[in-house]
Amino acid sequence: MVQTGVQRTFGPRLRGFLAAALSNRFKALGAGAAVTVALQSSTATGLMLTAFAAGGLVELAPALAVMLGANMGTTVVVQLLSFDVVALAPILVLAGVVLFRRTEDATRDFGRVLIGLGLMLTALHQFLVLLDRVVANPDAHALLAHAGDYIPLAILGAALLTWAAHSSVATVLLAMSLAAKGMLPLDAGVAIVLGANLGSAINPLLEGSRGSDPASRRVPIGNLLTRVAGVVVAVAGFRFLLPYAAQLGPSPARALANFHTLFNLALAAAFLPWIGGYAKLIVRVLPQKDEGLAPGAPLYLDPSLRETPALALGAATRESLRMADTLEAMLAGLRVAIATPSRGNIDDVRRLDDVLDSLNSAIKAYLISIAPSTLKPTDGERLAQILAFATNLEHAGDLIDRNLLSVAKRRLQRGVAFSPEGEADLVRLVDRVTANVRLAASVVVTGDEDAARRLVTEKEALRAIEADAVAAHYGRLQSGNVSTVETSSLHLDALRDLKQVNSHLIEGAAYPLLTSMGALLPTRLRSVGKGA
Repeated sequence: MVQTGVQRTFGPRLRGFLAAALSNRFKALGAGAAVTVALQSSTATGLMLTAFAAGGLVELAPALAVMLGANMGTTVVVQLLSFDVVALAPILVLAGVVLFRRTEDATRDFGRVLIGLGLMLTALHQFLVLLDRVVANPDAHALLAHAGDYIPLAILGAALLTWAAHSSVATVLLAMSLAAKGMLPLDAGVAIVLGANLGSAINPLLEGSRGSDPASRRVPIGNLLTRVAGVVVAVAGFRFLLPYAAQLGPSPARALANFHTLFNLALAAAFLPWIGGYAKLIVRVLPQKDEGLAPGAPLYLDPSLRETPALALGAATRESLRMADTLEAMLAGLRVAIATPSRGNIDDVRRLDDVLDSLNSAIKAYLISIAPSTLKPTDGERLAQILAFATNLEHAGDLIDRNLLSVAKRRLQRGVAFSPEGEADLVRLVDRVTANVRLAASVVVTGDEDAARRLVTEKEALRAIEADAVAAHYGRLQSGNVSTVETSSLHLDALRDLKQVNSHLIEGAAYPLLTSMGALLPTRLRSVGKGA
């Protein structure tokens, strides 16, 4: 609840803050710590950075610096939660419920944060109470007392627990609680803290890199290797470090919290000065794949953005604009096919329809995966508009693929040509529809009512153009124009289908926006009296 509440309230600003800090390694270190404290999770920060890096939005060196800061941020969370702050729990929950009942979205989301913090503190307190029963069990006490005899096993177990819990904070607090109860010797507690630091790097590696390109795993692997290096050094000098660890606090629990902090500070101090060289080494070990993405593969649909609907909808909008660019490319290919059709040209344009189909499916799946409960009313309207735009672009592509390119193919097979006047009419109509693709994309991006109205007026304009072209076509037929006679059905089919392509642009871009503004009449029919 804390993580999702912070992301919904501050998500765009958190990402903007993080992106602005990536120009400098020291700023990146501080930004990573600050964002992690806000999100209460270095895993969330790691997933965010992995998505940034995989999308080419951030260089590897500053991203690794952010991760060093994120690991430091978890120590701040541990330090804060290690104090007896359970008395604040009911106050936080009560304040959160009051805010959550407000109508403003930002206030509700911040209330969610407070409720989550209160529940966390309550759960930790209840957990400590339950530990009393474990302490009373002699067998459990004996088992934990000898945990320090198997340091590597304790580290591995703590790493697995941290991976399963998605939280190093929980594992460290568990070790501190056991140490405070006198159940866990200091050496076993230190081993669990080391394992928690190792396990916190596993989730971003498993969940943040979805593709097969090794370059997409550079950030999580680089972060994991820093953890491994720190743990290996600590294990090698374990017996040397242990006496100093015991002196880090007045109690074993406080000593473990301070050891956790110093371990991450030491790692940051060790790696930050040569983070650039370390990044180059990782790039050499994990080079970029030579082959590019498939043409229909989405570029902007970042799964980590779905917790922040405004950002997710922005990503889907960017992807839908790629569909508009693809449709424009199809129209450009169709323009060539009308004048000088060739099998190669027709096949190239048809392959673009496969790109439209793939992008439309990806956008639909992405938008549907956004939890409805996270959407504001305006977000829901925007989601519907993007879906309508993508769906209608895909339908328009199908018309070009199945109908208009079939016209060009049949013309090629028959060995006939349009009359110069007929060809000019078709090319002029293609150019008009191409301009409307750009206007439709502008309407979707800007949400401008005037642009939407201008796009709607294009429907009447194209109807008039089509009527004039048909009339001119029939005139040429009556005059006995040979080319017109041979291509009459092809010409009329193409005119009709181009008008339909334009209708899909209006239905996908202008109508949803004007409907949401209440600026669209429910019907074009003129009302008639009862006696008519």
